[in-house]
Amino acid sequence: MKFDVAIVGSGLAGLSVALHLAETRTVAIISKRALQDGASNWAQGGIAAVLDSGDSHAEHINDTLVAGGGLCDESATRFIVEHGREAIEWLIEQGVPFTRDESAELGFHLTREGGHSQRRIIHAADATGHAVQVTLEEKVRAHPNITLFEHHCAIDLITSDKLHPAKKGPAQPKCHGLYVQDEQTGQVHTFAAEHTVLATGGAGKVYLYTTNPDTASGDGIAMAWRAGCRVSNMEFIQFHPTCLYHPYAKSFLITEAIRGEGGLLKLPPEAGAAAGTRFMLAHDERAELAPRDVVARAIDFEIKKRGLDYVHLDISHKPAEFLIEHFPTIYARCLELGIDITKQPIPIVPAAHYTCGGVVTDLAGRTDLPGLYAVGETACTGLHGANRLASNSLLECLVIGRACATDIADKEKDEIPYLPDWDESRVTDADEEVVISHNWDELRRFMWNYVGIVRTTKRLERAQHRIALLKEEIDEYYRNFRITHDLLELRNLVDVASLIVNSALQRHESRGLHFSRDYPETLPKALPSVLTPSRRKG
Repeated sequence: MKFDVAIVGSGLAGLSVALHLAETRTVAIISKRALQDGASNWAQGGIAAVLDSGDSHAEHINDTLVAGGGLCDESATRFIVEHGREAIEWLIEQGVPFTRDESAELGFHLTREGGHSQRRIIHAADATGHAVQVTLEEKVRAHPNITLFEHHCAIDLITSDKLHPAKKGPAQPKCHGLYVQDEQTGQVHTFAAEHTVLATGGAGKVYLYTTNPDTASGDGIAMAWRAGCRVSNMEFIQFHPTCLYHPYAKSFLITEAIRGEGGLLKLPPEAGAAAGTRFMLAHDERAELAPRDVVARAIDFEIKKRGLDYVHLDISHKPAEFLIEHFPTIYARCLELGIDITKQPIPIVPAAHYTCGGVVTDLAGRTDLPGLYAVGETACTGLHGANRLASNSLLECLVIGRACATDIADKEKDEIPYLPDWDESRVTDADEEVVISHNWDELRRFMWNYVGIVRTTKRLERAQHRIALLKEEIDEYYRNFRITHDLLELRNLVDVASLIVNSALQRHESRGLHFSRDYPETLPKALPSVLTPSRRKG
């Protein structure tokens, strides 16, 4: 199959690139599951942008830099913030039903979240991601130049140096497309494309507890790394402070906007005499409105110190009508589970939420490999630094997605060389697939225990050793047996786990989301961690 552009991933970043390009290019969207099964569809809070005259770009930039622990790239931050309003206006033009407020300048309600100095989060109640995804999906499905490949799993990129490994190719390899497996038939297809865009989201499934959907297995990051691209800041995994703690509520996130609207963190009854006590003021003067890393560490501290399983997030002091109007999704889901948020506190725990690092790109999404782009959570533009400011992620998807599409549209069309079919002639069906599920479980458990919210060098070294053993076993399995969806995800997760641990071991300080007991101080100069594949070093 041949397309001008192949986009891997169907979240906001991928769909926005596709829609901006579709008038002049043929586009393939490759989605591991259905279009709405990614993280964008789960985003509750909203999109941060300067939309009111009482706010300013300078304030939004400063809030981002402060949350990012001094590690944000200031030029990237400025570029994304300054293009925020036009990105929101584009979504409004597409018909996204943001919550209205006739008294507001733009006519839409703006909320505030932790780390923001102003109300600047435009949202569609508490299901912004879903509203955006549904609107853009309708446009994508109707466009004649866009072809959708749902339930198709990307395997690896096809680069010029892999086509003729015996020959000395150009000094700089180029990406010509990728191999993709149709999950329903098991057949592997060759997608030839002048430009390939990785928009596969983050890698939350590398951890045992995560707010991410099952699709978040770091596929784009792992594929780009294997193809020779640098990755940066992978040690900065954001743990969302408030994930619903309930045996029947898998990965249900409680939006930061709950705290933005006055929600209080308190100790539960199991804390004994301290039950009902607010604890955030003892950890940070900003209390519940402190950035996510501060709040997550505070909750982790209280849970471990007191032997708790969870803490409470209480917003029951607000009027019931207000809560039902502003948080209908959370209200309904909690009620299904027997929790009435208008009368009761919500039991919560931290969970892996956002991958702040990723594939190194410029502000048009260009990677180290010509012909290959990365956008959204897969990429590292430098915006998030050591800690993502709430609701900046969807903004980055929109702004960089548009810049990526513009860069591709400006390029002259080029011929794609012949790409060989996928070779299965030397593999057999797996004898025991239980090996995959065992390795998957082991990886996620030791990543949670050794590479979590608080780290030590010894824990990281233990994880590194276990990863090396797992990687050897998984690589042997991959070479000898026919691929499956689970094997592909496990292969990508073990690569991403290695990148996270190696990046963390490089950082001899505590900064933002990376907190080390062995290096509790913050160094005077903030530097990104950059890992370079051995093939590039050579």
